[in-house]
Amino acid sequence: MKTIRLKEGKERSLLRRHPWIFDSAIAKGGGDAGETVRIESHAGQFLAWAAFSPASKIRARAWSFDETQRIDPAFLDSTCGLAIAARSRFDLPSDGVRLVHGESDGLPGFIVDRYGDTLVAQFLAAGAERWKSVLTQSLLRHTGLSRLYERSDANARALEALPTSTGWLAGEGATEVSIREHDWRFTIDIAIGHKTGFYLDQRDSRGKFAAYSRRLGFQRVLNCFSYTGGFTVAALAGGAAHVTSIDSSGPALERARANLVLNGIDAARADFLDADVNASLRRFIEEGRSFDAIVLDPPKLAPTAAHAERAARAYKDINRLALKLLEPGGVLFTYSCSGGISADLFHKIVASAGADAGVDGYIGERVGAAPDHPMTLAFPEGEYLKGLVVVRK
Repeated sequence: MKTIRLKEGKERSLLRRHPWIFDSAIAKGGGDAGETVRIESHAGQFLAWAAFSPASKIRARAWSFDETQRIDPAFLDSTCGLAIAARSRFDLPSDGVRLVHGESDGLPGFIVDRYGDTLVAQFLAAGAERWKSVLTQSLLRHTGLSRLYERSDANARALEALPTSTGWLAGEGATEVSIREHDWRFTIDIAIGHKTGFYLDQRDSRGKFAAYSRRLGFQRVLNCFSYTGGFTVAALAGGAAHVTSIDSSGPALERARANLVLNGIDAARADFLDADVNASLRRFIEEGRSFDAIVLDPPKLAPTAAHAERAARAYKDINRLALKLLEPGGVLFTYSCSGGISADLFHKIVASAGADAGVDGYIGERVGAAPDHPMTLAFPEGEYLKGLVVVRK
């Protein structure tokens, strides 16, 4: 077994069971891509068994902190089974579920979503890639399903020097699937959609938005970065009079229109704009338009803390424009899915946006990812999605 020796003082995070070892923490040692290596402190103390990645800044990701543990097919099968079983503890109003959430489930770089009878997996780190066949068989065995599609085409693969890989790992057939969420239905193309095809992490927030719409009787709703219309369906199902949805993807907007039809919603209650969000918000301000509810759910702008400063400016700008468009008493659901932006920093960004817009508001709720996308005590980075519900004064 190859050994990685850390620099003096760099063992503290591993003693807290944080699973990442950065290249800057390593004094000596190496391994092949995905190979299991022994991590030791500068003094030679065992710290973890980890998957080595020679290309990534995260040079190794811990599988286990137990020196007696063998990292073998039995270990991976057991860990995968535990992650899947854990989802039964949550009350999830959907048959679209995140079954494995990477490091939070003890399987670094491995993501699995279930859409009805179809599994979609992402192998995003060298260790997960090396054990792909074992993990694939474990998924099929523990779920009893026969359809598994791979979507290893995220940017994270490039950071690990891994090529894009997509296609059926088990089963075959159409890549368009349908799921139930709350009282609604959505269609998803698992081959081409964002992430694994859908934003399952926003399930609870969509439910909240529908409840706000039902309670407050929204008349004019603006859904920015609307993708396939999850928040649009939620608002209209909750009784909103009209929703304007903006996204820069024409195909995503077409699927959003189809999702309205699927849920029996009158298409006349919705407009869809294939346009740039920032430019549209500025144009709406010039036109004197206003909305009593706005959703801001932009794509990831800061994948790491190194990108935080530039991303903060972008988040501030769109929130400033949205707050200018929001009527007094109106509700803003605003989000960041950037791992490099903490919940505290995001609050400060939105507060600064309000100050520049000349707007104050009440923080009605802090919101985050649905519980099948867990954050653990040892891995706070699992809290990548954070949001605020702001009620304008």
